[in-house]
Amino acid sequence: MGTTAADERDAIVEKSHQRSAAYGLGSADSPDFAPLNNSDLSLVIEHNRALYKYALPVMETLYEQIINTHNMVILTDAQGVIMHTLGDDDFLEKANRVALTAGVAWSEQKRGTNAIGTAIAEGIPTLVHADEHYLRANHILTCSAAPIFDPRGAVIGVLDVTGDRQSFHRHTMALVRMSAQMIENQLFTAAYQDGITLHFHTQPEFIGTLMEGIVSFTPGGRFVSANRSAMFNLGLSPQALSVHTLNSLFGLGVSALLDHYRTAAPELLQMCLPSGVRVYAKASVRLSNSTICGADLVRAPAASAPQPRRAEPQQEDNGRRLSSLRYLNTGDPQVAAIITKLTKVNGRDIPILINGETGTGKELLAQAIHNDSPRANGPFVAVNCASIPETLIESELFGYEDGAFTGARKKGSIGRILQANGGTLFLDEIGDMPLNLQARLLRVLQERMVTPLGSAKSIPVNVALICATHRNLRDMIAKGEFREDLYYRLNGLVVKLPPVRERSDFELVVNKLLACESNGRRYSVAPDVMQLFKQHNWPGNFRQLTNLLRTAMVMTGDDGEIRLEHLPDDFLEDVQSMKKDGASHMDTDTIPANTTLGDVELSVIQKALQAHGGNVSATARALGISRNTIYRKLC
Repeated sequence: MGTTAADERDAIVEKSHQRSAAYGLGSADSPDFAPLNNSDLSLVIEHNRALYKYALPVMETLYEQIINTHNMVILTDAQGVIMHTLGDDDFLEKANRVALTAGVAWSEQKRGTNAIGTAIAEGIPTLVHADEHYLRANHILTCSAAPIFDPRGAVIGVLDVTGDRQSFHRHTMALVRMSAQMIENQLFTAAYQDGITLHFHTQPEFIGTLMEGIVSFTPGGRFVSANRSAMFNLGLSPQALSVHTLNSLFGLGVSALLDHYRTAAPELLQMCLPSGVRVYAKASVRLSNSTICGADLVRAPAASAPQPRRAEPQQEDNGRRLSSLRYLNTGDPQVAAIITKLTKVNGRDIPILINGETGTGKELLAQAIHNDSPRANGPFVAVNCASIPETLIESELFGYEDGAFTGARKKGSIGRILQANGGTLFLDEIGDMPLNLQARLLRVLQERMVTPLGSAKSIPVNVALICATHRNLRDMIAKGEFREDLYYRLNGLVVKLPPVRERSDFELVVNKLLACESNGRRYSVAPDVMQLFKQHNWPGNFRQLTNLLRTAMVMTGDDGEIRLEHLPDDFLEDVQSMKKDGASHMDTDTIPANTTLGDVELSVIQKALQAHGGNVSATARALGISRNTIYRKLC
């Protein structure tokens, strides 16, 4: 006849009673009521800071499940010293009578057989009920305790539920064991921040639960540690596991693992244990501050390769001089305030909406946000919603399956949203996105899933979102041209870039642009030309200014100083026109009272077209808008 669980428990209690007697304790002894003083208790908590930090939230959750049952939740260190308690008021008074308070030790040496002390001595979850306690004073109690193990397999504390013996419930031990395992898993994850952590189970639905096995490896794939579930499933002791690697345990090398997670939407891995059992797995890879988490690619580093240290700005090449937020801060108070706000929210999964006239540097700002974010090594995908024909924008954004529509390329297309997986998606001119696609975009942002055209399969996607527009989205909402629900999903933080004509750091910006475009040569702007620049309206903003400077730099030859004769004729004509008109804007006194904003826009476009001989591209450049916008306004 086999040994039953009850027989095993009786044997454990009997062994504990024998140890208690050997410690010199008598069953009629009164409990020691002398707790540690506050200073010594603080030292105990400090010494067990990680355990204390991760255990307290779990204790709160556990207590919510047993509240009003005449019980209390207790956390101790490895010596059984109580560090924290939560309990029902009606039971705490009774608990105080038996010294169940912070600072009191409940080891077997101090209290004889009890769930806390015996769990430490045996290293297993322990139930001690009523007169099973060695001291008669504790016979009023029923206690369920589970030891908490650190990632190296050593007992570092105990989680216990103690209550009135009349309140005994068989399910209490299960709750305690699950809670202790939850604490262990959190301690395990926190302990191994660098390297490869594999989460696995024979059933995919159990990954991410308390039942999953967790194994940690070095960046090179050598075994470091495993939680208790992993050791049970692998059937190996910590000593036996120490000689293994990722490849020898799961049949997969580091390079293959990283290649798997560089795909746009990696599925769960299917792996085989040395025993032949097949399991499903998800990996978290942290290599030199680069992170791949399960199906969410946050950064994709080269296998085991250290990431290059980001150079100080003055050491960066000319092509990256304006690539980070600190480089965009050139002294203008408006821009400085924007950068301060962006720095606070960057990397916090807060969508950013950038307002500003066309050409004010919205994409440059978006790229700088990405470069300064935790996703800097991931992709930065920019999509101009105004430049893609309306008939193609859906397939361009969401991708499509093979044969989804006439003309679709073979094997389909991944789409720009999935291309940005693990990085940043920048939707420029979001106000020009067709209304029917706004609903699809909203669904993607809410569900973080993309369904390509012609496919029934939804693919997980993880992107940081930045949008930009030169249009007033609130006005568009009022006209029914933009979805209000999408607007409130996009405007986590709204910033407005000032136009070039309003910037107080204009001269410094010009000099930075010259340095950025100079290929190592030194260029300067003549004082009269700089004064002319400052007086100009710059309707095309930085786009117009940069193109003008590039042309003028070529015209200077060996001199290097930009003078009036080096400026393009169309710019000089605009300057003369401004002088004649006295301003670059319309006299609002001549506009009829019933004129709409759309009428004014159309009038300005028509006059600009006439001035440029019907040349749409030249008109678009002069007005700082896209050609699609001109075509749409004229239709």
